[in-house]
Amino acid sequence: MDLVGQLYAAAERAGLLKDCVWRPSDGSAPQQHPVGFTAPDGTAFDGLTLSTDYAMTYPATAFPGLASREPVEIGGMAYVVRELRAIGDGSEIRATLTRV
Repeated sequence: MDLVGQLYAAAERAGLLKDCVWRPSDGSAPQQHPVGFTAPDGTAFDGLTLSTDYAMTYPATAFPGLASREPVEIGGMAYVVRELRAIGDGSEIRATLTRV
């Protein structure tokens, strides 16, 4: 297991991660892995309203084939992947999400 995989395994044991289920739109078998999940509030429209920026991080090996517009479920809530970005050397991925 690589370093990023070891870090995620340790974070899972410590209870810091959430389970994520991805049901690929191509009909292949669902995949479930622990992910880092954030839902920070930010301001929008020059401070007139709050907006929540949902995101998950995971090892690049966890969800091969995950792409934009794919549905995921975290903590019983449904989200759609907006964008995927490699972090650092590419061994970790950050996906921005939209709640549906």
